[in-house]
Formats: sequence, C-alpha cells, structure tokens
Amino acid sequence: MNNLLEAALQYRSMGLSVIPLSPKSKIPPKGFSPIPYRERIATEDEIRQWWKDEPNYNVGIVTGKLSGVFVIDLDKYADDYSEESAQNIIGDSIVCPTVETPRKGQHLYYSYPENFNPTIGARVAPGIDFRGEGGYILAPPSVNEKNIPYKWVITFDRAILPALSASFLKEASNRINTNTLYKEPYIPYNSENFNLTNPYIPYKILQKGKRDSDLFTVANALIKNKLDLDFTRQVIGILAQNCNPPFPEGEAETKIKSALDRAKRHERNLTDEIREFVSLHEGYFDLTSLYTTLQILTSQEKNNAGVVINRLCKEGVIRKYGNKRGCYEPVIEQEENIIDLTTADNTCLVIKYPLGVHELVKTMPKNIIIVAGESNAGKTALLLNIAAKNMLDHEVIYFTSEMGGAELKERLQNFTEKLPMQMWSHCKFIERASDFDVAVRPDAINIIDFLEVHDEFYKIGGLIKKIFDKLNKGIAIIAIQKNPGRDDGLGGQRSIEKARLYISMSPGKIKIVKAKNWVSGLMNPNGLCKNYKLIKGMIFKE
Repeated sequence: MNNLLEAALQYRSMGLSVIPLSPKSKIPPKGFSPIPYRERIATEDEIRQWWKDEPNYNVGIVTGKLSGVFVIDLDKYADDYSEESAQNIIGDSIVCPTVETPRKGQHLYYSYPENFNPTIGARVAPGIDFRGEGGYILAPPSVNEKNIPYKWVITFDRAILPALSASFLKEASNRINTNTLYKEPYIPYNSENFNLTNPYIPYKILQKGKRDSDLFTVANALIKNKLDLDFTRQVIGILAQNCNPPFPEGEAETKIKSALDRAKRHERNLTDEIREFVSLHEGYFDLTSLYTTLQILTSQEKNNAGVVINRLCKEGVIRKYGNKRGCYEPVIEQEENIIDLTTADNTCLVIKYPLGVHELVKTMPKNIIIVAGESNAGKTALLLNIAAKNMLDHEVIYFTSEMGGAELKERLQNFTEKLPMQMWSHCKFIERASDFDVAVRPDAINIIDFLEVHDEFYKIGGLIKKIFDKLNKGIAIIAIQKNPGRDDGLGGQRSIEKARLYISMSPGKIKIVKAKNWVSGLMNPNGLCKNYKLIKGMIFKE
C-alpha cells in the first residue's frame, strides 16, 4: 500500500481529521477546501479516493476541536529562535508526540484545551507558531520540495497528549486578542481585574484539585529565588486563604517546608539530582527538560549542571543523542534476560473489574494497572470493589496509605448488602505509605491505595518500575492522584509508560486511557468512557 495513504488511514483510525495536500507542498490541491473536515472526519472511502487520484499527495492533519489536538510549531532553524524563550512560554517540558520537520524544526502535539478557543497564530515568540481551531499541519511521511520527509520522533499516541501550560495559554491569549482571531470577550491581565474566578482567564489556579501543586509551585519559586522566609510564609498564607475552598493554614506550612527541604537538597548535591533524573529516563532527554524538571533557573546553576553533564559523559553514564545540540541519552548496560518462549505462560489472569472493564481488557501476569483519579472521584471505592470481586479466587493484598482500621471498617460496612463483613477476611489489609516495592507479593494481586508523590513528580516512573521489577506472576493495581481536566496523573508520561491498563477517573466518569491487551481484536477499548453513579461511597452503578 502507498505509505502516504497508509498513514492517512492510520491517523483516521486514531480519531484525527485527515486532508490531502499537494505533493511536496503545504497547500491543499486545486479546488479542494479543508473547511468541511473541521466539522467531520473524512470517510475511509474518501481518503482512498484522494490518494487514488494522486498517490503523491502529502498528508495533512486538521487541528482543533474535531481532532482534539493543538500543535506548537518550533522553527528551531530560525536565526531568532531561542530555546530559553521557548522554555519560558511552553513551560514544563514533558514527553509529547513530536515530529521533526525537514529543516530540523519540531511540531509538538498537545490536547486541545477545553476552556479556551485558540485558532492559528504566528510568532507567539521568535520561531514559535501554533495551530488550533481552523488550522492544519503537515504530518509524516509527507515530504517537502526537496523530498526530505517529516518524521515522528515520538509517535502519535493520544494517551500521552499533555495539556498546554498556563504560560503558553496566557501568551497565546494575548497574541490571539491582538490579532483579533479570538472572538470571545477578553480581559487583559492586570492587578485591577485579576481574580481567581475570572471566567475569561484561560487557566485557573488555586482551585480544588490543584491547590496542593499550585501552592508548592509558588513556595518553591519564592524559596528558589532566596526571598525572605517570613515574606514567603505571608504570601503562601494569603494564597491559602484565597484557595477555592480555602486551604488549611497548617497544611500550607507543609508546602513551605517541602520547598525548603527541596532547596537544601538541591544546594547540597546537584550531581545526585541529575544522576537520579538520568536514571529515570529510558529514552533521550534535552537540557531544557532537565532545567525545567529540576528547577535549574540561574546562569550559575546551568553552568554547574553543564559541568555535571560533561562529567557523566566522560564516565560513560550518558552520551550525546544524534546531532541535536543539548540532547543526551543514558548508556544502559543491562544483563540479558533471555525469554524462553517454550515455557512462557501466556494464559490471561481471570481478573474482574467494576463497570465491566474486564469484558474489554485482558490482564496478564506481571501487569501494572494504573488508576489516576481526581480527589473524591472514587479511586478507593474502585480499588475496594476490585478486591471484593477477586479475593475469593486470588491472593489479594491491599496497601492503604490513608485509612486506619476504624475508617476502613466503616467503608466496608457500606458494602455489606452485597458482601458480609466476614468475607473481607479473604483480603489482607496493610497500612503502608512508601517503599511498596519492598512489600509487594510477587504472585499476588497487589492493590496500592495510593502511591503518594508530593513533589518532583517525574520520579513516579521510577517508583512504578521498582514495583514492576518485583512482580512475577502477580500484578499491581496502583492509584495515583490526577488534576482535573487531564487524563494522566501526577508525573504525566512517566506514570503511563509501564502501565498495560491505564484508567482515568473524574467524578461520575471513568476513561480507559491506555489498554494494551484487548479481549477482542474488533473492539479497541482505548479512549472508551463510561459514566457511573457511586452509591454509599462504595457501590458503582452505570
């Protein structure tokens, strides 16, 4: 099959709206309008006919609400392009689907924002454009006029589409308003009109579900810049009182302490922090992501980090990645673990899940299942239901980091109309808040409620990997927190990598973000959503 046609059909199967573009060009064919395909996805027959008419058509992806994607275009070859400016505007550097352009620029794919209506914009900053509603972008394996192809550096996967950063939304909002592309009411940012609930601010801070991370971010920034501790306490106190709902004063102080502890660790040994960062990356990383993740901000800190990076290169811990400036990859030397296919047991485990998830997804030995849920979405209820459905057929170990015996007993009593209390003797409950890899049973169903990470969220991938390495024929079902409006939990892509099943929970709704083992090849459960009602805090009803 024509590789351009094959790619177009694959993108369509991923829920992306595809259009043809003239051969070796970004322009639609003569007489073709992309406008209808902002409202509907082309049929498979339409796509086949386009490439039958012209096999060399380039492939375009319509950006915006229909496809659910927003693309940032980095013209890294431009004379005025600056990595520092890009970092300041794009914000946290996390893994996202990425295309390398023929001129060594990049297209970064993000999820389309729900409460903001970006269209298309040029020069948000030197060398940075974007494509939203009403736009389209060239997609691999399209080629330019010199026959050089566009290539996926990180292939498209809707499960790893990150949300746009607050800093980018703010900059894009200002740019769109200036260009009169954004037609909804707009209020500029200034001290007179700013309030936490202003509906025209494209992102909101200090709201329920984000208060913890927002307060820590502010505390970390203030302490990082060596501001007076009393001043920091006063600022965090004011913000805590203005959270929605207000944040307890005592708990706000813990955010300051956490930021102080992190600052001390950072000052004490930057080398150890960078070594830990490297150890958690299986693929390549760039200096921008290193600086962002570890909050390396000043010129002196960046110089010190450069010295550490050079030392790690000489030690053979990392090496340069390709010809990209500032990109490195870990040098991984592992003892070979040869898989004997003649003895490998590919029998599925009979694991039951609430809401019929097991009718769509198979569970295999040594699987990691992640449940990423908002506060009060029902994570614990879901995990207790999984325990209840499987404890008569399997050894179930339930690790709880939040509930003591009295609270746990009260929760289980709400379940007695379906399951007598004495039946819970088949499930072993253990209080534990950390070091789960030491405690998991290799051949059991291990339920972890929940894996707590308060800062340095990138470490969550390493914690999950440690648990995975301890499994034999058993599985681990791990609950983590997530912020509203996102599918992935704290730690972003790091929390998704090892999961064979990844469930996202919001109040009244679950979504299968990632499912690797399908029950039926005809039914792809990825992206499937189910609505539910939670009765007595324990019983799920569709």
